[in-house]
Amino acid sequence: MNQEWNIKSRNEACQKCNKSFADGETFYSRLTFGEEGYAREDRCEPCWKAEAGDKSLSVWKTVFKAPPPPSEETLKKETAESLLRQLMETDNPAHRNVIYILAVMLERRRILIERDVQVREDGLKIRVYEHKKSQETFLVPDPELRLTELTQVQEEVLAMLGVAHAPAEKPAPAPELAPDPVPANAEQDISTTNEHE
Repeated sequence: MNQEWNIKSRNEACQKCNKSFADGETFYSRLTFGEEGYAREDRCEPCWKAEAGDKSLSVWKTVFKAPPPPSEETLKKETAESLLRQLMETDNPAHRNVIYILAVMLERRRILIERDVQVREDGLKIRVYEHKKSQETFLVPDPELRLTELTQVQEEVLAMLGVAHAPAEKPAPAPELAPDPVPANAEQDISTTNEHE
């Protein structure tokens, strides 16, 4: 696969028995990796329990939330989430660092939830996020940025958000004499630290 990142939509029904999920129903999601890359599968609880063995990379249990009724479309300012989605639709490796920073910002704002971390055979670390509301799966490579690279990426993110006149966000101050990689005690939105490690 040329594209290292991807968004996998939640299914509206069990992919084993085709029964539609009800609002509030518990179901299971899993990721597998094959010749065509990552694939997401969703199962109702009875079908999940009936399957013997599991070859999934990542598995999580969640509750189905029915989508809200469509609302009238309004003009919106660029947000971290809309920018993340826009960049993830591209196939430009130059966006890898920005995509990762945006994903971490959204995790800190509790819009994305980290479900797992996978390490590919080539050593690339993939963070598996789930969108809290839409329950989409976001596959985001971790570029393992060093402190010396962080400021430049922060400025790039702010510039991209600023183009659409989004409210300015303060970049994280550089810690004094901090070794690479970024320390785990950074609390600002724009940080490469992942709280789960």
